[in-house]
Amino acid sequence: MGRSGHPARRSLSLRWPVLAGTGPASRGNVRVAWELIAVIFVAFALLGGAAERLASVWPPDEARRRAPGIRMLALAAFAGAAGGLVAWRSAEPGWVTAAYLVVLVPMVVLVATDLEQRRLPHLVLDPLIAISVAFVPFNPAVHPLDALIGAAAALAFLGLTGLLVPGGVATGDLYLVVPIGLLAGWPTVFTAVFVGALLSALVGIGLLVTRRAGLRTYIPFGPFLVAGLVIALVWDPTLLGPVAIAWFG
Repeated sequence: MGRSGHPARRSLSLRWPVLAGTGPASRGNVRVAWELIAVIFVAFALLGGAAERLASVWPPDEARRRAPGIRMLALAAFAGAAGGLVAWRSAEPGWVTAAYLVVLVPMVVLVATDLEQRRLPHLVLDPLIAISVAFVPFNPAVHPLDALIGAAAALAFLGLTGLLVPGGVATGDLYLVVPIGLLAGWPTVFTAVFVGALLSALVGIGLLVTRRAGLRTYIPFGPFLVAGLVIALVWDPTLLGPVAIAWFG
């Protein structure tokens, strides 16, 4: 049983037919499901590339108008993997999976702007927070109280970290961790934050070793928070349903 009390799903074959509205599971339905997942992967990959191009010109006051390159391909790959993995992993009803995918859209844009300009614009952050708050009462995987505690705890943790490590946490990161806490809930939000911090540390060490960054180089934390959330969604069976034990049932 999940935290919401709904029964565990038995296999992957029961997941996407629910989203597609195709009724009882069958091999034919699973084939359609994989086609849908492929479409989502491609759509998010295109979103990632478009977000990187947008971040090169917007917000305009600090835009560097970077030419297309490796970063655009990397962000396209990350966004495609994030959308595709969430879609593949979900055993929740279709509207729940769709809600998580909708929330991922502004997060991909924020990853792009943070990487390019070290900014998390409120024009994207504020709607993200609003959507996440609106989803709280309807999310079957996270109790509303757990969602509020998760957001408050993550915000307090990052705020304290920012006080103890000056320059380690930007103000935008404090805003971003709120929707992450609402979506992951307590205590799963700390999986997302811990994984994000671990990825950030590994990348920082890699940049130092390769001499592409110094000890005082600022490394944006927002992209790692989003990556941590995606990994938590895929890893934690209480969010998108239990891990399947069979491909076909």
